[in-house]
Order: sequence, then C-alpha cells, then structure tokens
Amino acid sequence: MDLGLKSKTVVITGGSGGIGQGLVLEFAREGCNVVSASRDATTGEKLAQQAAAQGLPGRVLALATDVTQRASVDAMIAETQRQFGPVDALVNNAGGVAHPSAFAELDDEARRWEIALNIDGVVNCCQAVGRDMLARGRGSIINISSNSSLLGEAAAGVAHYGATKGFVNSLSKALAWEWAKQGVRVNNICPGWIVPHKSENVGDGSFWNRFGFEQLGKPEDMEKAREDGTLFNMSGLPIPRLGRPEDIAYLALFLASERSSYITGQLISVSGGAYMP
Repeated sequence: MDLGLKSKTVVITGGSGGIGQGLVLEFAREGCNVVSASRDATTGEKLAQQAAAQGLPGRVLALATDVTQRASVDAMIAETQRQFGPVDALVNNAGGVAHPSAFAELDDEARRWEIALNIDGVVNCCQAVGRDMLARGRGSIINISSNSSLLGEAAAGVAHYGATKGFVNSLSKALAWEWAKQGVRVNNICPGWIVPHKSENVGDGSFWNRFGFEQLGKPEDMEKAREDGTLFNMSGLPIPRLGRPEDIAYLALFLASERSSYITGQLISVSGGAYMP
C-alpha cells in the first residue's frame, strides 16, 4: 500500500532513543522529510548519516531540542518550517523513566523530571504544531504512551511514569475531540516491551544506557534467552517474540498518512497482545 507520505514533513521527538531511531529511519524510508528532535544532537547526526548511507529517499534533519522547554520546541518548529515547510505530522516520542523505584520511595527530583519530560514535553509540542495545523485545517499527531499506563504489572517499579503516560492517553482523546472538526487528528500508541536490535541503536540518554542494559541485559542476550525459552517476560505473551522499534513505526506511519483519515482519538497497544481491552 502506498501511504502517500513522500515529501511530507514529520517531526519525531526523542529521535535518538531506541523507538525513536526506528521511527526516524522508517519515515525516511517512506520518503518523508524527517526532523529528529532530541537533546542528543550527536546521535541525531549519526542517524541522518545512516539514512543517507542506506540511500533512503527521505532526508533526515537532526535538530537539538529540549521538549521540556517551550522556547526550544518553538525554535525547532521554526527551523523545520524554514527548511521543509509546514509540519504534516508530529510523533511525540520523547519520554522516559527517571529511575525505577517503589512508589513510596520515589524522590521529588525524579517525579518532577518525569512530569517535565512525559507531560510538559507533549503539551509543548502539541501546542507548537497545533496552531499551524489548525490554521491549515490538516495534520496528524501521534502520541507515544506506554503499556505502563494500561496494566498494573507493566508499571511495576515505574508507577509514577505510568501515571504520567496516563495523562498522555487522556490528553490525546481530549485533543482528538476538540480538533477533529478542524481537520487535525490525534491518536495514541502504547508500546509494550520494545527492544533495539543492537546495543548501539540507542543514544546515551536512553533508559537502556542509563540502567536498562545493566538490569535487563543486552538485546543479543535477550534474543538468545527468548530462543532458549528463559526470557523472563515471555511466558504469558500471546505473540512470543521481542517487540522491535519498527513495530511502533509501522503503526505510526499508517496513522500519519491519509489512509487513516477516518481514525482519531484511538489508543492502540503494540505489545504482542500483552494488553487486550
């Protein structure tokens, strides 16, 4: 199916992370002009070079962006418009866990960090692109949430993070309702357990490099454990394989395209069936 995304302009926040890199490369593969907006500009530039080396038809532009700061987001959008024109789709992918913790022991610094990134960052980006999308009467926003907002067990050790993603779920539905008649669609993807193909496929700020690899293992080890039947979270999963960044990207591509023009306000879990409403 031709999704009709060639030459469309797409902003992807958190583009240097594991899911983010998958999003950036797959949108570039569809021929989009892709802005990888992340605080990690170095990884963003490497990703742009990787897309060019692969001969992907879309151009990747890395712009250093702190989504928790509205001025930084506004500057990124202004540069996007200068280089590519109006934003056709926004993928709010930036987010994360400060550090795993029992809720009773959660420190105030971690709580505020998660609120700034997972809540303020999404609000800043939706407002920054929303005004122009509403004025033009078209646009698609895809908010990346988490299964931690849907399942108690998925929020084990990250209850506050799951709660901030619950805000994203509610905001997505409210904006979808408010903006639908003005031509702007808002949908929501809740990833389950998504693992990069290789350890180097994540930026320095990713939770994988901050604590994930140490606590959960490297992707290669996790895949071997899955094959051996010893991976800890596979026993009850209906589709018993590791989720990969492209699994999120494929749905985001569809929701960004006009092929989904009659879809808004929806929450879809991409998790191998871990969540079935």
